[in-house]
Amino acid sequence: MNGQAPAVKIPSKMARRKQTLTRKILGFLRRENLHRIVGALLLLSTFSALALWRLEPEVGLAGWIWWSLVTLTTVGYGDITPSTIPGRAIGVMLMFFGIGVLSTLTATIASFFVERKLRRDRGMTQMSFEGHIILCHWNHRTEEILRELRRDSRTAESPVVLISSQDNKPVDDDDLYFIRGPVHEENLSKAGIQTATTVVIVGDSQLEETARDAQVVLATLTIESMNPDAYTIVELALSENVRHCERARADEIIVGDRFASHLLATAAVDHGLSKVVSELLSHGTGQDLERHPIAAEYADGTYFDMICGMKKARKGLPVAVQRGKEVVTNPPADYRLAAGDQVICIVGQRESAAVS
Repeated sequence: MNGQAPAVKIPSKMARRKQTLTRKILGFLRRENLHRIVGALLLLSTFSALALWRLEPEVGLAGWIWWSLVTLTTVGYGDITPSTIPGRAIGVMLMFFGIGVLSTLTATIASFFVERKLRRDRGMTQMSFEGHIILCHWNHRTEEILRELRRDSRTAESPVVLISSQDNKPVDDDDLYFIRGPVHEENLSKAGIQTATTVVIVGDSQLEETARDAQVVLATLTIESMNPDAYTIVELALSENVRHCERARADEIIVGDRFASHLLATAAVDHGLSKVVSELLSHGTGQDLERHPIAAEYADGTYFDMICGMKKARKGLPVAVQRGKEVVTNPPADYRLAAGDQVICIVGQRESAAVS
């Protein structure tokens, strides 16, 4: 004895995954009482195979095991059949009891998946995504946001989690996941707020404007406290509540009435501008606004050089540069770019793939 403790063998990552999967399968079988049903099926098939092997040994044990399984599943190939009266009696017993037990098994499995889908559609499940988008509250604006996300190739099939007080999932979208209830810590945890990249908070249209904005500010505070790295985009009804959202550390604040009023006023003076804005904000129609990392060839260069280079290559028109959370719209020509900057540019549908 050298006094050293024996080395502890640590299981590999693959072995731990297999152990976890085995525990989950066994837990599922016990929870749904499937272990008893499976045990009954094994007992029936084993008993019938051994009894028939004893009565008619010329077929062999393997042959009677095959016959038991074929009879249990009601396939009935007819390649092997009992020839004695006791053997046929065992076959009749297996048919009656086997069909009943097998039907119970299939019904239990089917009910599990039906219940699972119902729970998911009713917003009663826990999400385990990474890098997903969370939408808070459902109304016609949220529906339009989801529609625009699905038109964008980058988010067309990405998981989106909706937190809303709806009774059921409001739209038929396989990649939309639903959490039923208010926007509070428990439901945000169910929606996977710790691993979400973006959260969009729209106001509850059933509330009056002041209460609606107060709800938005409270939700923003909760989200920022749970995941400060999540990019929060909020919609307000009243511009005087912008400072409250800024204190709550919202990343982007959109005041619906102010934006609409400004757009209407601008269109009244400069006719046609609303059509340009609508086209840029709608995916799949003409020109789009997109954000991409600047190409390595433009790093350490000027904004003017990037405009010339991208237009020559037909890769869109840069209109802004984002550095961290700071966005500079229409920078001066000598604005110096840096590695890691993002360019926001106007691109056509054909140019989008080229820019990325």
